[in-house]
Amino acid sequence: MEYIFTLKYQLADDGCAMDELVERLGEAGCDDALVGIGQPGRLALEFTRNAADAVKAVLSALADVHRAVPSAKLIEVAPDLVGLTDVAEIVGVSRQNMRKLMLAHPGSFPTPVHEGSASIWHLADVLTWLQAKGSYSLTKNMLDVARVALQVNVAKEGRRLPGLASEELEALVG
Repeated sequence: MEYIFTLKYQLADDGCAMDELVERLGEAGCDDALVGIGQPGRLALEFTRNAADAVKAVLSALADVHRAVPSAKLIEVAPDLVGLTDVAEIVGVSRQNMRKLMLAHPGSFPTPVHEGSASIWHLADVLTWLQAKGSYSLTKNMLDVARVALQVNVAKEGRRLPGLASEELEALVG
């Protein structure tokens, strides 16, 4: 199956020329990715990867990038953190339609990760909720990739909390 996702990295300031970086990525197996190097010190790779499942697709891409650029620091796997506009675009409806759904189902619509002038959700949570409603046509690949992106991003962020026992954390955040 084909899976589409993006890996975003912070690059070490090691003086590596971008042409050389792109060459190393291709040699390491990232020839199925569009390489974005527009922002200094950042690298974005939009993969269209064939694999048996989304986990294998994302993990193999992470391994390929690590082999090519071991000093690169993963920022995030996307799609994961999204606003209503992003969800609407992915699902193929208007932002207003998504907002109406959110407001009409305050008890069951997924809780945002960040709530503010622009709220943010995990895409996997919203797609799972929409799929349960049964009135939206969602591809299994997109939901699978969103779930893997969420898992990788949460695992990456979890490493930033040394010494906090998972049972303690679980009791505090419910």
